[in-house]
Amino acid sequence: MSDAYDFSERIGRVEPSATLAISNLAAEKEAEGADIVDLSVGEPDFDTPENVVEAGKEALDAGHTGYTSSNGIPALKEAIAAKLGETGIDADADEVIVTPGGKQALYETFQTLIDEGDEVVLLDPAWVSYEAMAKLAGAELSRVDLAPHGFQLEPALDDLAETVSDDTELLVVNSPSNPTGAVFSEAALEGVRDLAVEHDVAVISDEIYERIIYDADHVSLASLDGMADRTVTINGFSKAYSMTGWRLGYLHATDEFVGEAGKLHSHSVSCATNFVQRAGIEALENTDESVEEMRDAFADRRDLLVDLFDEHGVDVDVGDGAFYMMIPVDDDDQAWCERAIEEAAVACVPGSAFNADGHARISYAASEERLREAVDRLVANDLL
Repeated sequence: MSDAYDFSERIGRVEPSATLAISNLAAEKEAEGADIVDLSVGEPDFDTPENVVEAGKEALDAGHTGYTSSNGIPALKEAIAAKLGETGIDADADEVIVTPGGKQALYETFQTLIDEGDEVVLLDPAWVSYEAMAKLAGAELSRVDLAPHGFQLEPALDDLAETVSDDTELLVVNSPSNPTGAVFSEAALEGVRDLAVEHDVAVISDEIYERIIYDADHVSLASLDGMADRTVTINGFSKAYSMTGWRLGYLHATDEFVGEAGKLHSHSVSCATNFVQRAGIEALENTDESVEEMRDAFADRRDLLVDLFDEHGVDVDVGDGAFYMMIPVDDDDQAWCERAIEEAAVACVPGSAFNADGHARISYAASEERLREAVDRLVANDLL
């Protein structure tokens, strides 16, 4: 029997998401009755703030269930522009596209900017979907390894300068970082600015974790001199407001970029969900206390893990944001993670998925009790 499907060359360029693959495996084992400590998921373990849920319910009751204008309802775009202004970005509501999740904002950006053969520069370790989205757009990848520098960008600026050139079309910056939790310094981002201006390079600034920062300050790239007209700022509601399943994100860029990206947006997803957009306004305007409580809990968990690993002689690079940590493991990190879930019932993501061989990413979006249990299990099975 012949296969009737002739798959496109571009879909063959990418693999399924490694993070989702591990999470799905953990879910399957749990469905079979296994007690899995799942440290693979990039999702806050907090409920969506109640006032946001109520705003969504009220929007449904009010009949906000139809299409909206493609780029988003005006009130939400205005709230986003105001929020961006708080980080120093001179933003106008018409420079915003509201998307069904931050991933869609990223996908539209890659598709809008990249032609076949264009060079995209990634900072490794890099979130798995950057590579996939770049390849789907036809990009050629160049990479800068931050692992030898404690996952920080500032000491790697010379390496970045050797990589970025007049042939570079796009540079992707993610601070705070998934998978490392690193928050890049203002000096590091000024170094990015200098290279982007010198070589006329566009930059994606993925700031999805910017509300989850502990011992550092957040700097938005687009707020720096020379970057407003060459930065696409990506953000969303999933992480800071624990709204992963609501699927709400956005991008901000120039009018010209929004006009072009809006074509893809209108022909693909049409618009973000109506009542979800209205809940997003509530999230932006009335959840500071909930965000701070969640951030403080993540900070405590991070510090707990650092202490637990230290007790067992494991030295980790401590990030100042997000809720991830990279731990050094065997050179074959894929095999280590397979052992971790099969023998210790602990789910982690192989570092090689992020181009960081010899590491595993753990998420501390889990209770302190479960984090202690995870470390105990890994130790008991000679994995630490």
